[in-house]
Amino acid sequence: MHVIYGGTFDPIHHGHLRLALEVSDALAVDRVHLVPCHIPPHRGDTGATSAQRLELIRLAIAGEERLRVDDRELQRAGASYTADTLRQLRQELGAEAPLVMVVGTDSFAGFDRWQDWQQIPELAHIVVVRRPGAQLPENSGAAHLLAGRRAAGAASLRESPAGRVLELDPPLLDISATGIRERIATGRSPRYLMPDAVWQRVQALGLYGSGSANGF
Repeated sequence: MHVIYGGTFDPIHHGHLRLALEVSDALAVDRVHLVPCHIPPHRGDTGATSAQRLELIRLAIAGEERLRVDDRELQRAGASYTADTLRQLRQELGAEAPLVMVVGTDSFAGFDRWQDWQQIPELAHIVVVRRPGAQLPENSGAAHLLAGRRAAGAASLRESPAGRVLELDPPLLDISATGIRERIATGRSPRYLMPDAVWQRVQALGLYGSGSANGF
């Protein structure tokens, strides 16, 4: 079973990393692939370039065998659409291999506004990670999709290549990339919210208003 976890990762932090490992445990897979987007279609400019965000992810997952980075979206021009990534993966994996994409409840709530969203369940299973306070709008496309395709459990995702939606409720670290960027911009340390290697590189690159100061 091939599992991808996409996002802007601007910057990557312990919440992202812990969630990826929780998904690995819940689905009993050896590997989760982090897929940073090149140009996010539903938000403005990122605080770091795609190349910088990729570098930070590689620093963050160094030494963790269960996490890999997949930079395919950075190789494509234009906005990064999940449907395009899944089509490419489906071609590579073949028609029968189970393919899983991971998304938070907050993002899934707007699923019916995604590019080619109706095709996505035909390409992959969807794992929806519940986030505190995030709800699916009643009668929304996301709510109907979940109701009609709800998976009985993680093991059922291995029985078919795509088409099921599984909700997970793992323990989550209440960390946001937005909060980290704001903290750095106002001169406060984000240490312990992200790996030390990532924070050191953020400072060296002067990202998010950090300047080039050394130390923590």
